[in-house]
Amino acid sequence: MYPLRVLLADDHALVRAGFRSLLEKLGASVVGEADNGTAVLQLVESLKPDLVLMDIAMPELNGLEATARLAQNFPRVRVIILSMHATAEYARRAVRAGAAGYLLKDSSVAELALALQAVARGETYLCSRVAQFIVSDYTRAPDPASPLDRLTTRQREILQLIGEGFARQAIAQKLNISVKTFDTYRAQLMETLDIHDNAGLVRFAARAGLIARDE
Repeated sequence: MYPLRVLLADDHALVRAGFRSLLEKLGASVVGEADNGTAVLQLVESLKPDLVLMDIAMPELNGLEATARLAQNFPRVRVIILSMHATAEYARRAVRAGAAGYLLKDSSVAELALALQAVARGETYLCSRVAQFIVSDYTRAPDPASPLDRLTTRQREILQLIGEGFARQAIAQKLNISVKTFDTYRAQLMETLDIHDNAGLVRFAARAGLIARDE
């Protein structure tokens, strides 16, 4: 395996330090670190890594949303999702977003090495505990689309920021939009989700896993 240029994305500094040490022992080169999804997009553009090792739950822009944007804007950059979530929903969302791999944070070092090797060859790697969820999608009728799937990328981004407790003015400034435009997006969110107050949006964001929290 040629030395992979890896960008680490996790909002916990100690987690990043641990994975940096493991990756370097496996022969990869860690070219940068990010603690939120917005920083990931900026660093990918400047550092041009081969791979992003991406946590799901990060502030401002979560790992799944960042992965979807990378797949669209930087298709040659591969993403391996790192998560504590061994569930069908997260595995499917990661694959739909464009991830090349999905690993649980308690996976073995040997499995991390296998994932890096597979991605370096242009393949997809799913750890065994989530691979069964993906296989099952081909043996049953598709699940109905979740409400989250009906939202646009911008609407999901705004929903996450609302869930994190940012005020309307702060969200407008972060996204470089007017407060009036924010109000339009929020009204669309409420209509699509059939939720009619900010507290309800916060609860929905938490249930959907959009809000960064300790894993």
